[in-house]
Amino acid sequence: MRVAIVQVCSTDDLSLNLAHAEKGVQEAVERGASFVALPENFAYMRREGGRFPCAQEPDGEIIRALSEWSGRHRIWLLGGTLPEAIPGDDRVYNTSLMFAPDGREVARYRKIHLFDVGLGPDELDNYRESTHFAPGEDLVLAPTSFGDVGMSICYDLRFPELYRALTLRGARWLVVPSAFTRETGKDHWEVLLRARAIESQAYVLAPAQCGQHSPDRSSHGRSLIIDPWGLVIAQAGDAPSVLVADCPMEEIDRVRKAIPALSHRRLPSLGE
Repeated sequence: MRVAIVQVCSTDDLSLNLAHAEKGVQEAVERGASFVALPENFAYMRREGGRFPCAQEPDGEIIRALSEWSGRHRIWLLGGTLPEAIPGDDRVYNTSLMFAPDGREVARYRKIHLFDVGLGPDELDNYRESTHFAPGEDLVLAPTSFGDVGMSICYDLRFPELYRALTLRGARWLVVPSAFTRETGKDHWEVLLRARAIESQAYVLAPAQCGQHSPDRSSHGRSLIIDPWGLVIAQAGDAPSVLVADCPMEEIDRVRKAIPALSHRRLPSLGE
C-alpha cells in the first residue's frame, strides 16, 4: 500500500490553496500513491480570531473539489479538514472527510477536542477554538479497501482514549491531519504520534501544515508516516512537499501477533 501526505502552507486565499493542494495530489498520484492525505485547514487558514467566509454547505466548493480529485485519480483521499457550516449557528465544525476512488464521501468526522490553550503571556500565544468552532461528538471509522481508518484531528492527538476506542472498534490505520503550533510541535508532535502508533499497533499518517501562514500564525510542519511498531518511515521537512511511503498491510498483523497487547487489555478496579 503506497500512501502519500501533501504538506502545505495554507493562507486565507481559498483559490490559491486549492490549486496548491490539487498540484500536490497530482504529484502523489504520479509517484504511485493510492491513498493521499491532506492536512488540517488545507483549503483555508484563517487568521487567528477571524471567522470563515468559506463555511461549507453540503455542495460547497471545497467538498466538490475533493470529490472530483479522488474520482479523477481513482484514489482514496483524506480531505484534511474544512469548515462545515452549522444551520442556525455562527460557529462551524472542523470537519475531516474521506473519499473513495469513485468520488463518494465515505466518512465525515467532526473534531471532538477543541484547542483552548494559553501558551504564553502574549495574546498571539493564546488560542480559543471554541469561540468559532463547535465540538463534534462521534467516533468515526472510515471503511476502505485496505482496512478501517480511525479519524482524528490535531488536538485530538493528546487524548489517547480516543485512539484506543477507535482501535477496539477495528481501526488498522489512524489519521491525524494537523496544524500544530511551533511551540508545541517542537517538543510534542513526534512523541505523541509515535506513542499513538505503538499503543494502537496501527499505521499513523499525520499530514501537517508548515511555515508562516500570516504575521500572527505559523505551523510546525514535519508531517510523519509511522509504522505499527512506532518507527518513523517517512518525515517531511519545514517546507511544502509531498511525502510518500510504502506500508505493507501485513505488518499490522505481524506486530499485533508478536505483542498481543490489545487482547491482553484489562481494566483495573479504581476502588472507592
